[in-house]
Amino acid sequence: MKYRTIGTDPRTRREVSVLALGAMLFGSVTDEKTSFAVLDRYVEAGGTFIDTSDNYAFWTDGGQGGQSEELLGRWRRSRGIGEVVIATKLGARPLAPGTSCTDDPEGLSAKVIRESAERSRERLGTERLDLLYAHIDDHTVHQRETVEGFAALVAEGTVGLLGASNQAVWRVERARSLAAAAGLPGYEVLQYQHSCLRPRTDVPEDLFPDGSLGHAGAEAAAYLRAEPGLTLVAYSPLLKGAYTRPERLPRDYDHPGTPARLAVLREVARETGATAGQVVLAWQLGHELPVVPLTGVSSVAQLEENLAAVDLELTAG
Repeated sequence: MKYRTIGTDPRTRREVSVLALGAMLFGSVTDEKTSFAVLDRYVEAGGTFIDTSDNYAFWTDGGQGGQSEELLGRWRRSRGIGEVVIATKLGARPLAPGTSCTDDPEGLSAKVIRESAERSRERLGTERLDLLYAHIDDHTVHQRETVEGFAALVAEGTVGLLGASNQAVWRVERARSLAAAAGLPGYEVLQYQHSCLRPRTDVPEDLFPDGSLGHAGAEAAAYLRAEPGLTLVAYSPLLKGAYTRPERLPRDYDHPGTPARLAVLREVARETGATAGQVVLAWQLGHELPVVPLTGVSSVAQLEENLAAVDLELTAG
């Protein structure tokens, strides 16, 4: 395994594996035995960066959120695991069963931040959350309240690094500017969907309250170049298997430019003897920007395929 440092403050920065493991469906769609097996193999291979959220997986049968964190807590206690970095998120857990994270989210008020972080620590069985994200934006509270709410937890030592997920770049910059002006810790990790395919630009803006589709586009890339120290955690890099099963291609990637990119990808895979998914992950790992691919798997076999991408080096030409 290879590693990179996330964060800039010596008190909170962490060294993590370059390939992160998503635990979104652990404890719900993926049963506990399989989830534990995947987690065990990931750590055995040197993996140290696991991603979850307090709302995973509320949309599954009987789910209200928290199942993933609870499973990770049980796994850590049963294995005596203490060195892995577990990132979690808050702000997008539905307030009532049957509602959605966009129609009825918990939000990012100071009260919610404190209470939700406390519940996440209890489920994960840890005194400190290594990395805590604002899952989606919240326009109902002033960003200063959100910034101060997160910073208070860092000051108390119950949270390490801070991150923002699925937020418009200008909102991220505004939050970071407010934090800097007040001498407070700000977001150091950004999480967006990012893959080697390019999304459509005409998809209805209906996924997040601020109109963001959650993609790391040109604006996010420019921001990362301009702000040394930020890290991009790229979720859904394999588009839920769409590179090998085109029928799974999300609607926002279904446009005339996609076939040409897929053809190039398949040619590179043929030349290197790798799978299409491994090529995508290797491309992200070799990116000019600080990118950590975040992959979700439902079996050890899928994990093994992804792990092999760490040693795959692509050359230009």
